[in-house]
Amino acid sequence: MYEITYPQFDPVLIEIGPLVIRWYALAYIAGIIGGWRLALRMVSTPRLWEGYPYPAATKKRKHTKPDAPLTRDHIDDFLVWATVGVILGGRIGFVLFYNLPYYLSHPIEIFYVWQGGMAFHGGLAGVIIAIVLFARSRGINMFSLGDVIATVAPLGYFFGRLANFINGELWGRAADVPWAMVFPRDELQIARHPSQLYQAALDGALLFAVMLFAVYRFRTLKRSGLTIGIFLTGYGCARFITENFREPDAQLGYLVGNWLTMGMTLSLPMIVAGIWFIWRAYTDPPLGQSGMASKP
Repeated sequence: MYEITYPQFDPVLIEIGPLVIRWYALAYIAGIIGGWRLALRMVSTPRLWEGYPYPAATKKRKHTKPDAPLTRDHIDDFLVWATVGVILGGRIGFVLFYNLPYYLSHPIEIFYVWQGGMAFHGGLAGVIIAIVLFARSRGINMFSLGDVIATVAPLGYFFGRLANFINGELWGRAADVPWAMVFPRDELQIARHPSQLYQAALDGALLFAVMLFAVYRFRTLKRSGLTIGIFLTGYGCARFITENFREPDAQLGYLVGNWLTMGMTLSLPMIVAGIWFIWRAYTDPPLGQSGMASKP
């Protein structure tokens, strides 16, 4: 009475001879393409880069609409950089943070990306490096580029966690809630929280809605770095919450007591960095005025 049947998903969508298309790969493709299309829309919308809010008493808003500090060509070109950063960073992060001893003994399996094993924090680090290198090579404001990418990042995370659920991996802790599930790959065969769905909903969908609300309602893109700060702080806090329902990786367990996990540990620096970015955004002038606004 305290569990529901786990849907029997096939991780492979299509298999024709040597051609194998997995849901896991499609999740990354959907996240990258969806983020790319939204990023193009953002840099093509001048009102997102204007000052906000306007004086309440001013009916005729006389101001010049500044162009975004990025172009559609920048977003198109960065797509490849972002893809490489996500894949390499995500895989390297998983190897280093979650299962280094195993991969030192089985180095060839580092390249078996199709089997799963990607760390969000590693992918984030990979994308940050890509942003810095790309912005410097193009002479654009790296913080503004980071703001755009931070807005769309939760979308990719949402699809990634859905793929984890389809794969029946990264399940939650033992639970007696009515929606608890027994995952086929779980050796203990006990009812657990479907924590992949919790994280898809909170760390992914809800955070994505918050990011869109901040960008479209409060024009946070006007202050370079502010949107980055909101994302880092928001994700760090959300991940800290959902980690309480996720079963720690078997090879790591809890790092401290029966509560601190690797996911929590890696999220703490994100929260600190996010607060710094928000502070910095309000100490520097908005875009189009002076200071950091016009510099890469």
